[in-house]
Amino acid sequence: MFDSPVSASAYEVLGVTADVDDEELRRAYRLRLRQTHPDTGGDAAVFVQVQRAWELIGTPDARASYDRGRGAQAPEWSAPRASAPRADTRPRARTHGQPGGWRRERYLTLVREWVGRGVDLPDPYDPQLVRSAPHELRRMLADALAEEATARIVADLGMGYTVWHDVDASRDGDPEDKLDHIVLGPSGLYAVLSEDFGGPIGFRRGEIVGAHVAGAPVTELVSRQRVIARAAGVRFSGAIVVLPDGDVLGAVTDLGKVRGVPVAVVSQSGLSTLLRQGVTGARDIGGTELFDIRTRLQQRVRHV
Repeated sequence: MFDSPVSASAYEVLGVTADVDDEELRRAYRLRLRQTHPDTGGDAAVFVQVQRAWELIGTPDARASYDRGRGAQAPEWSAPRASAPRADTRPRARTHGQPGGWRRERYLTLVREWVGRGVDLPDPYDPQLVRSAPHELRRMLADALAEEATARIVADLGMGYTVWHDVDASRDGDPEDKLDHIVLGPSGLYAVLSEDFGGPIGFRRGEIVGAHVAGAPVTELVSRQRVIARAAGVRFSGAIVVLPDGDVLGAVTDLGKVRGVPVAVVSQSGLSTLLRQGVTGARDIGGTELFDIRTRLQQRVRHV
């Protein structure tokens, strides 16, 4: 993934600077292919990323186009705007809360503090500004974008689904302890985490690992899910972590049960199918039980 606030550039993936000549660029690409090829012990996800980087800058025309776009405005980073009327008039999922809202607000506060008081900041989402910001700020914006992307997907699931965004799951009022989304539908009740670590990830003993993965995101997700389950008196069917398509191999990876909860990691493009089919080992929900769970959650849920 090369369009994220925290992702490496195509040049960084290939291990060169942006002013490298074409021959050296070609040598770097071949070296990175050997280093990352799965047959020689490399990481398959990184291998795919190297190939994608070469597609972006491997020819003079592609490289020129990429270089022109690197400093261009990226509208998808800006604050979400009201969408135009949809041609599709089918009922959408019931949604509550503002996806990515808390992280958007936090990013705006932090970026203004970082720039400094009295400094004019006409566009806090300017790509050059974002790229130069500390990693903590870029991660904040990247996660907001990830949450918004998930929200767009689940909204199209249809009227059989209800979704709550930015749900307070704290014990002491810390807004960081939140569930990005809760999704309720015929396939089950799921706690959903939307993440963007800025690059390929791996798995170890039921947890997500990677160069930029801090803490234990799966364990933390399950813990926050339990807070809501106890408070609302409901039983979750499973937990789901959503990642950008380029950062995970395969549409769905089942991690098995983590603290008794079935967990799956899914790419954004595979999320809709997973929520319709359900996570492996999860319990379906239907009839009056679905109505009862929705009522309990609606009474309990508080947004950050």
